[in-house]
Amino acid sequence: MTNTKFYITTPIYYPSNKLTLGNCYTTVLCDCIARFHRNLGHDVFFLTGTDEHGQKIAKIALENGVNEMDYLNEIIKDTKNLWKDLNISYDKFIRTTDSEHEKTVLKIFDILYQKGEIYKSTYQGKYCIPCESFWSEEQLIDGKCPDCGREVVEANEDCYFFKLSKYEDALRNLYTTNPNFLVPASRVNEMLNNFLNQGLKDLCVSRKTVKWGIPVSFDNEQTIYVWIDALSNYLSALGYLSEDDSKFKKYWPADVHVVGKEIVRFHAIIWPAILMALDLPLPKQIFGHGWLTFDNGKLSKSKKTEKKEVIDPRVLMSRYKSDSVRNFLIGEISFGQDGPYTQEGFLNSYNGILANKVGNLFSRLTGMVIKYNDGLIQYANVEQASDALLKDNVKLLKEQCIDYMLNLKPTLAYKSTLKIIDECNQYVDNNKPWELFKDSTNKERVNTVLYNALQTMLEAYTLLNAFLPESTATILNKFGIDKVEINKDSIFDFEINNITLEKNEALFVRLDIAKEMSELQEIANNN
Repeated sequence: MTNTKFYITTPIYYPSNKLTLGNCYTTVLCDCIARFHRNLGHDVFFLTGTDEHGQKIAKIALENGVNEMDYLNEIIKDTKNLWKDLNISYDKFIRTTDSEHEKTVLKIFDILYQKGEIYKSTYQGKYCIPCESFWSEEQLIDGKCPDCGREVVEANEDCYFFKLSKYEDALRNLYTTNPNFLVPASRVNEMLNNFLNQGLKDLCVSRKTVKWGIPVSFDNEQTIYVWIDALSNYLSALGYLSEDDSKFKKYWPADVHVVGKEIVRFHAIIWPAILMALDLPLPKQIFGHGWLTFDNGKLSKSKKTEKKEVIDPRVLMSRYKSDSVRNFLIGEISFGQDGPYTQEGFLNSYNGILANKVGNLFSRLTGMVIKYNDGLIQYANVEQASDALLKDNVKLLKEQCIDYMLNLKPTLAYKSTLKIIDECNQYVDNNKPWELFKDSTNKERVNTVLYNALQTMLEAYTLLNAFLPESTATILNKFGIDKVEINKDSIFDFEINNITLEKNEALFVRLDIAKEMSELQEIANNN
């Protein structure tokens, strides 16, 4: 273990048992990044969870005839099961209904009030219940919520305000002096043009008419409103202001908050302002990624469209394994940008990457070792120029992959590992062990080629483990590798000499696209 600490978070999610492929996007991305850092030997803390207070939850629970916690507990159980099936390796799953979180939020609210950062006044304006957001008349688009496009309602009530306007100049200076604080750069332009340059207004941070939440300690008529409650989870998860704040001292500030672009303003404007008010260090980086899109809009269970396709990750995983979902989300959507989802695109990615590359390489090399040396891997030092070239190319691609991941470019890192598989296949094609095998005097050269090819394959699968943990673990275990470690300083140092390989079933069977499209269409039509 190195001394490198790495704290990565997803935003906490609104609880829903209808999570789509789009809902999985951020969590899968963060899991890949967290796993990669762990495989490099870094000390990682990966946080995810759920935002469980507010008017929406109370309304839905009432409609279902249950109390809020009974409703939430079932939803959270389902969410955790989904993350387990997707092999999400979080270190903590926080719920804003956790008692320790609520205690921290109360302390933070009290500190801000005592410092004069929070004051009581009257709010008048528009409010979007689904987004739990207040809007001025000028911010509305066609009279509707600018985030979700739904109807807004009038709000007029006494509440507490946070002095957000006080931090307008400090936030503008933050973006200027630290261009890496908010990435990609397009998100900075959005925050400047849409919010800071319009002038920040003080933020409503309590509600009198909403009771499902954390009551203000010194005013029991008021409930702490979502953003101080929700955003504080990044601190409460580490034990901030608790009896044991060792994790807070160890991991804060966060290395990166990864969020969808629709909530960047809360994380890049409200959150740093709260931290400034608390005299706490800011997170090192906020990454606002794009959306997984469907039919020209954000992929959502509630989106109205005539086009029907399977967007339920549970259905896709049951048919094509969990790594199929991870492969599509990480490999087909450029991190930071919007990317379209289609059923055909998902299936073609499965065939092109998982079946043709990841699965086929293992089957191909295992078959050759069995055919040409009875399954026994034997090192033989019969090196040629092509071997040195292979090592140089693999070394370069490995370094490139690591560099991409350390700079939050997971899609490019993933593609670098796939290029190592291409290099391996090309090396085998160029050296033609099937031709060499015809002459018994070439046996050691055949073993050399296969040994180098297997070493290359293991380099690729070790790097791929963060992205495709289930399938790569299956392969690596066959070589006695049960703990994945990425060695940045060397290549081809896997201890595989004299291991015997046996024929195995294909990891990913190539799909009949037309047949799968037909069957998935039937599933979609029936849902």
